Amino acid sequence: MEFFDTSIVEQIEMKMIRSSQFAVRDRFQRMSDDDHCLIASIREHGLLQPILIRPLSPGFEIVAGHRRFHACRSLRWRFIPCKIRELADKEAYEIQLTENMQRKSMDPIEEAEAFRKYVVDFGWGGVTELASKIGKSEEYVSHRIQLLRLPEEVKQHVIESRLNVSSALELTSISSEKQNMIVQQINSSDLTVRQIREMKSLMKTKLVDDKSGTSQFSQTPPRELNRKSHILKLTKKTTLALRITLARIDNLIDEVHLTVEPAERAEIVSFLMGTRLRIHSLIDETIRYKNACTRKQDLSS
Repeated sequence: MEFFDTSIVEQIEMKMIRSSQFAVRDRFQRMSDDDHCLIASIREHGLLQPILIRPLSPGFEIVAGHRRFHACRSLRWRFIPCKIRELADKEAYEIQLTENMQRKSMDPIEEAEAFRKYVVDFGWGGVTELASKIGKSEEYVSHRIQLLRLPEEVKQHVIESRLNVSSALELTSISSEKQNMIVQQINSSDLTVRQIREMKSLMKTKLVDDKSGTSQFSQTPPRELNRKSHILKLTKKTTLALRITLARIDNLIDEVHLTVEPAERAEIVSFLMGTRLRIHSLIDETIRYKNACTRKQDLSS
């Protein structure tokens, strides 16, 4: 069946456009180097490709081109070139998801959450249909969704690329207590998938030396593992709290640019940027403390 593009390309006032109600990506992300490059390119050459929007009362909703929209908004554009197309919710979500998959802009957990929304939350289709829509295998989609069975702490390892997807999938079939133990071993010993499977097998057959109180796959006493785990949890929570503060400072800076007169703006922004730098320093100190404690723990074990 031949496809007929019935889109209309027009300049639309930016205040009439809002982000998608079916956002593929929910987590807050700070502006990346790619975003800065995009802003610089648009400033110099203009917007070479219109964003895709759909009419949705009141106004319009972005389907594809969120980064381009926010880049143009940061340049204080009043109007933006748009391709306007009538799309159902399901079609809009599929286009948005496909765009993000092609740009490889989502981490594995974001992909998993987006797939779950499509299949489970919205009920738009099964794994087979979704895989066909985004050009991936059924195994790829189902494996990503399995990652959501992991506890939040382990998911964070995947998000931060400290745990790859293949290793994470091996953990979905065991208890959270054992997951945390294996994750610690992965981080300290860089275990392969095969080694993880061997550890799981040892756990199932309970090959534990009762006299020494240590397993065949662990050379670190439980008390030392607990202490290291507490340090990691504490520093992770501290870092998270500081990053939340950093996000709020960023929001305040944006608010100042929108609400404060230029003559008074410089002093306030300078103060907030100084505060922002101090928070960054605190984050660095937290990371150094965590690394120092971990090294000390490793030497004493």
